[in-house]
Amino acid sequence: MTLLLTRSDLESVLDPAACLDALRRGFTTEEGEILPRRVVTGLPGQGSATTLLPGLVRGTPAYTVKVNAKFPGSRPALRGVVCLHDLQTGETLALLDSATVTAWRTGLAAAVGTHALARPEADTVAVIGAGAQAELVMRGLAHLRPVRGLTVCDLEARRAADFAGRHGARLKVDATTVPDPRDAVRDAGIIVLATWARRPILHAADVPRGTHITSLGADEPGKAELGADLLEGARVVVDDVALAVEMGVLASAGLDVKHAAGTLRDLLRGQVPGRVKGDEVTVYAPVGLPWQDLALSWTAYSAARAAGVGREFDFLA
Repeated sequence: MTLLLTRSDLESVLDPAACLDALRRGFTTEEGEILPRRVVTGLPGQGSATTLLPGLVRGTPAYTVKVNAKFPGSRPALRGVVCLHDLQTGETLALLDSATVTAWRTGLAAAVGTHALARPEADTVAVIGAGAQAELVMRGLAHLRPVRGLTVCDLEARRAADFAGRHGARLKVDATTVPDPRDAVRDAGIIVLATWARRPILHAADVPRGTHITSLGADEPGKAELGADLLEGARVVVDDVALAVEMGVLASAGLDVKHAAGTLRDLLRGQVPGRVKGDEVTVYAPVGLPWQDLALSWTAYSAARAAGVGREFDFLA
């Protein structure tokens, strides 16, 4: 039997602390021998389709295949499914809403990277792009470090205000909104960008020394959030160097492999240093890897089974 897990099902069973632990374990576990694939293809109009497979984490008895459709003009912009399969038999254990899985795994993995690279005392956050992924970055960060100030910038003023009000109340901090990204980041110790931008939003002159930037938007060809001048002067950590050059933050700026200091896996396993100097600008810019879908999906599936959440369906009936 296959367990069907909707967005509301997932939101009812997912716990940020448990998901952060699962993602940390995935980052620090040895990589498998099977090379994962990420396939992106454009669709008529403004859409694209992405497939990530297989999601594997050593020690987890399952794998994932994720199929997403991305349409920036739709709400939600991301639609699709994550298929969770038994690793030994191929049985389809669950179908999960991919928008929820993607937001949680991207946002919480980004929170891990942000915490690892930001100065220990950095406690003011600027969010540019107040969507689902930034939502989960903020929820994850709250479990990892104090946040004492928040500034939000979004193309939709109402969405920015809602985001600021929600997180300001949850964190019990002053939260403001501004219309200009450069104003948003002026006093920030941590900057989180999660947009659909196709031109750089921030350049070197816009960012104070010692700031950490997490950029989630440059995850496929043609998307860009950070200028080449900013990246050239920063310490850049990615989730996969080859993908960063092919379709991620380095590709968007026309830079090559020498501009990556390493991966977050390298950093968390102690194989490369994180922040080297207090006044340097650090950047974490992931593309998103299939194993992260598995880490989040297996956590959700296990919690849903324990709680009796979801609906069973027999595809072989």
